[in-house]
Parts: sequence; C-alpha cells; structure tokens
Amino acid sequence: MGTEENGDARRGSWATDQEADMVGEEEEEKEKDGMVVEMSQMSRHHRRRKTNTKETEEGEGGERSEEKAMSIERAFEGKRVPTWREQLTLRALVVSFFLSVMLSIIVTKLNLTTGIIPSLNVAAGLLGFFFIKTWTKALEKTGLLRLPFTRQENTVIQTCCVAAYGIAFSGGFGNYLFGMSGRIANQASEANNEQNIKDPKLGWMIGFLFAVSFLGLFSVVPLRKIMIIDYKLIYPSGTATAFLINGFHTPEGAKKAKKQVRALGKFFAFSFLWGFFQWFYTAGDDCGFAAFPTLGLKAYENKFFFDFSATYVGVGMICPYIVNISLLLGGILSWGIMWPLIGNMKGSWYPADIPSSSLHSLQGYRVFIAIAMILGDGLYNFLKVLSRTMSSIISIMRSQGSTSTLPVSDNGHPITTTTIISFDDQRRIEIFLKDQIPKSVAYGGYVVVASISIATLPHIFPQLKWYYVLVSYIFAPVLAFGNAYGFGLTDWSLATAYGKLAIFLIGAWAGASHGGVLAGLAACGVMMSIVATASDLMQDFKTGYLTLASPRSMFVSQIIGTAMGCVIAPCVFWLFYKAFNELGLPNSEYPAPNALIFRNIAILGVDGFSSLPKHCLTLCCIFFAAAILINLIRDLSPKKVARFIPLPMAMAIPFYIGSYFAIDMCVGSLILFVWEKINKTQADAFGPAVASGLICGHGMWTLPESLLSLANVKPPICMKFLSRE
Repeated sequence: MGTEENGDARRGSWATDQEADMVGEEEEEKEKDGMVVEMSQMSRHHRRRKTNTKETEEGEGGERSEEKAMSIERAFEGKRVPTWREQLTLRALVVSFFLSVMLSIIVTKLNLTTGIIPSLNVAAGLLGFFFIKTWTKALEKTGLLRLPFTRQENTVIQTCCVAAYGIAFSGGFGNYLFGMSGRIANQASEANNEQNIKDPKLGWMIGFLFAVSFLGLFSVVPLRKIMIIDYKLIYPSGTATAFLINGFHTPEGAKKAKKQVRALGKFFAFSFLWGFFQWFYTAGDDCGFAAFPTLGLKAYENKFFFDFSATYVGVGMICPYIVNISLLLGGILSWGIMWPLIGNMKGSWYPADIPSSSLHSLQGYRVFIAIAMILGDGLYNFLKVLSRTMSSIISIMRSQGSTSTLPVSDNGHPITTTTIISFDDQRRIEIFLKDQIPKSVAYGGYVVVASISIATLPHIFPQLKWYYVLVSYIFAPVLAFGNAYGFGLTDWSLATAYGKLAIFLIGAWAGASHGGVLAGLAACGVMMSIVATASDLMQDFKTGYLTLASPRSMFVSQIIGTAMGCVIAPCVFWLFYKAFNELGLPNSEYPAPNALIFRNIAILGVDGFSSLPKHCLTLCCIFFAAAILINLIRDLSPKKVARFIPLPMAMAIPFYIGSYFAIDMCVGSLILFVWEKINKTQADAFGPAVASGLICGHGMWTLPESLLSLANVKPPICMKFLSRE
C-alpha cells in the first residue's frame, strides 16, 4: 500500500501521502528507500537484461549465457506452476487471517497516533513465509506434508493480508470515520450537533465497510493487462515484495531467507517483551517510559522527548531518511519556534480566558496550519500525478499507433511485434494471460455492488442521499484508474486527496443545515475505499506477475482478504475504543490527530473560515503556498539537491501532535545509517526483517494490553518525573 499522511499505507508502501516522494520517481531515491535490497537488485537485473537483449540482436551469442545466468525464471524452469485453485490453499487463508489480525492492530495503532503508515507488504510476505515454512517443516517431520510451499502460495498470503490491513486504513478509523464521533466533535467548535455526529458502533461500521470496500476491486480488474503488460508500470513496493518472495523460494535464497526469518523472530520477541516490561510502569497519567523526559522537562512540555517506542524505531528504519528528517524539522519549526511565539500573543490574537486546547486559541493554529500544508502538498502532487498520467497515456497511445509492443494477445496467441523480450518476460506474460477474469464479472460485479451500496448507505447515514452516492460511483472508476496509474509510477497513493475532495464537494452540496459535515465525511469514506483498494489490487497483480501467481488467485485472494478486513478492522478499532477511555483526546496515548483534522476540513467545506482565530487564515495561506513552493523547488532541483529538500506533508504531521514520534523514527534512521556504514550488504539484507520484527512485536503487545485494560487490570508502578520545585 503506498503512503499517505494517515496511512495509503498503505498502504503504503506506501499506504500515506507524506510518503509521496519517499519512494521517489528517480531510481536513486528508490535505492535510498531502505525497504529491501531486492529493489536495487531488480534495477541492476533489468539493465543487464536490456544490455543482453541488445547484444543478442547484434549477433553476440556469447551473452545469452550471461542472460540465462541473470534470469530469475530459469531458476524455476523445472518447477511446475500450480493451478490457480492449488495456490488458494486452506493453510494460506488460515495464516492470512492471523497475520491480518496482527497487521490490522499495527495499522490501527499507527492510525490513532501519528497517521504515518509504512508499507507492510514486505512484512506480510516475510511473516507469511515464516509461518508457512514452520508449518510445513513440522508436517514434513511427521510425514503428513502433501503440498510443498510455493512462491505463488506465499504471494496469495501477502495479497490477502494487504487487502485486509488495507481496510484498517481506508476504513477511516484514524480519520474520517472516527471524525464523525461525538468525542472528536466536542473538540471542534462548529457542527457539534446531533445531525453531524455518529458515534462508532460495531454493527454499522461492518455494514458500511462491506457496502463500500469491494467497488475498487471491480473497477480496475479490466485494466490489469493494460497496467502491467502494456504500460509496464513498476509499482515499486509490489516489485520489491515479489523479489523478496522469489529470493526466499530459490535454492540460492533459502539460506539467506532462514537468517532473515530468524532475525525477524528475535526482534519480534524482543519488541513484545519490551512492551510488556514498559506496561508495569504506567499506573497513572504521564507515567512510564512513554513519558520519559529524555531531553529535559521543558523540552518534554513542548513534545520533545524519546518515548522508547519499538514500533516507531522500526518504522523509522523502513521510511526513507528524508521523511524522518522532514518530520523532525516540522516539529522543531512548530513546537520549537512557532507555538511558543504565538503562545506569547495570548490575549491579543486569541482570548486569554479559554484553554489552549480550544480551536479558538492556540489549538486552532496547530490544527488549521497543519491542514493548510497537507492540502497544499496534496493539491500540488495531485495535479502533478494527473498531468504525468495523462501525458504518459497520450505518448503510449501515439507510440502504439503503428506497431504493437505486446508479444502475446489477450487469447494467449503470439502476435507480430518489433520488440525482443527476455525469457523472464515471456514466461510471466504467458502465465499472466492464462487465467482470465471475465470482463462480464468485473462490469456486472461493479453494477451489482454499486446498486446495493446506493440502496444501503442512506440507511446508515441519512444525511448521505442516494444521489450523492450515485454521482460518486459514476466518477469513481476514472479516479480509481488515475490513482492506480499514479501509484504504479511513484508508489504514492492519493486516496486521502480524493477523500478530501469528496468532503468538500459533497459537504458543500449537502449544506450545513442538512448534516453536510457528516455527509462529507461519509462521502470521503466512499471515495477513499474505492481508490485505495483499486491501487492495492493493481500492486498485488504486479507482485503476482513477477512470481507467476495466477491473476485469478490474486483476485479471489483480494476479495477474501477484503471480506476479512471488513470484519477484523472494525473489531480491532472497537477493542481500542472500549479499552482506552481517552482515545482521540489531545495528550492521550492515542490522540487520533487526523480524525480532528478531517472533521475540521469538513467544517471548512461547509461553513467557511469564520471560526478561525485572529491571523490564522493569513498563516494558513502562507503555509499553503509554502507547501506548493517547496514541492516545486524539489521537482525543479537536480536530483542530488532534491533529495535533501524536506517533504511538506511529513513536516505538517508534528504541527499538531508534537515531535516525540519523529525522534523515535530518527533514532531508527540513525541505527540503519550506522549499520549501512559498518556493513551495507548485511543492512540491506536484514534491515527490513529487523524493522518488521520491531513493528510487529510491539504491535502484537497492544492486543493483551487492551484485554488487560478491559479487565480493569492496572499496572503496579507509576514512574514519573517532576521538577525540583
């Protein structure tokens, strides 16, 4: 899943907007990504294959042996490719379910804290290999093993997990859906009334997700061949995951895979036990290691401290250096400079007799300036990706006017082509075009699911009229295509950008007097679900293409994973909601910053700027323009300079919640940086495994911690630091 400011994640990699330029459009930035060494290997293999093809055309047959040596598929040439039904094994779905629970807990936790969600595709592939390999090894010793573990089955697990934890992001539990609640509405000054509030309930959340989460799958299925074979889109995170899975299952990669899995297991156990140890010291408010004033009490008051979170140290090891540095710069600019200066204007710029947590005081500057930067960055990059998408499509259509670049037609028969392709590509195209998904299934499925959704959503949200939903579904396939195409170019999902667009348009259409805030937030969910699942599916098709997994098994796995996510994600959020009474409140363990930001975007869309404190609108305009200008400078600068220019989207996140998580992530970057200086090969190979172990172990501790909280089991000790006074 691509990345967004609250996850596209995904979603994202990244499943988040601020990860936009993280994976980057240039290969140099991709190699900086630090997710997996396979990405850089992929680029080297690709260049060598191109060289080999050219020299073969010139008649230098000796290079064919080198091409054969560099071929990935030749290592699997003697192995039978399982049928699509054989790839969908019961054990794969069982493991996918348990991994989906774990990854959904992690994504929900990240959603409710910073909103920054790295790509967990690699973690899903790695953990899937770990669990199935353990399973098959145990059965092999007992003589009961019937089916060997294949890379196609590994890909099915990864696809199912990505679909399930993607719902934890696109379901809006850290943004639009939680933003509907009274708990978040009480923090806003406007639209705090019954028709603009809907508190979370498990039943309607599950029903809503089932109504909106499958449209994206049907909307882009007919385009899979165009995206993967015709346009040859890269989908960097999906490609990296495929190379990881291929590496695990080749005879040469088996030894390294065992070491990677062992490293993941060690750091998983360490992270889980560290979370358990920390729990003992959190008996009261502001207690424990998470409230440790590592940089002094004054710095702690301004949100500068290291909170010993294994999760964010691991996230920092996955995210590119520029993302982590941008977060830290944003924290220094806001909590180190701006908020103390604006705080001195109390009584002049805003009333002195209201608390700083009110949106009419200092909190208003924190929230709305962050919104301005996010919108400026999102608008710029939306237009950039849209223009690139259109120019790429036009150039491809022109270049394909006279000759076809495809070696195989839709029905699997060879056709005339002027391009010589490698053995790997021939094999992959053959398998990819073998199991077709009928277009009637895609078109019919979209119409049926859309009809059900149009009929049911107004019953869940009376403010969201059926014609609002109909209009959304008419334009959704075009937006889903644009997002999937842009995701393939940049590894950057614009799901939240499309969601914010829906907030403004539908909210303004409904109007303040007819529940426009709630209608806008619900429309955001409709749009985000479609475009996010569309880009995730196409990325998984790319992974399946590179591992010879059947498109049909990928599609079925995605549907099963989406159905799992529609149940797992709301249940995980409900557990958090019931276990932590301060969930969503400022200065709590889980402040859910994006929930308040999304609600205030809806209020702005409906009511305008009348509720902002003095000079806040001016500062918002300045930072909106600054976000666009920084992006423009970044795109126009040489690559060596551009990679040092910070990302406005990442800088905006600490404006609201502080710098503590940015310090954690910078510690993760520092660990990886030192490791690369000492032994770059080892860091590239094992960095993702160590990071995944840290993230998953601490994320899994959240489950027993929540259960202890629900059972009213309190920690025995409060470790707290006070000034001498």
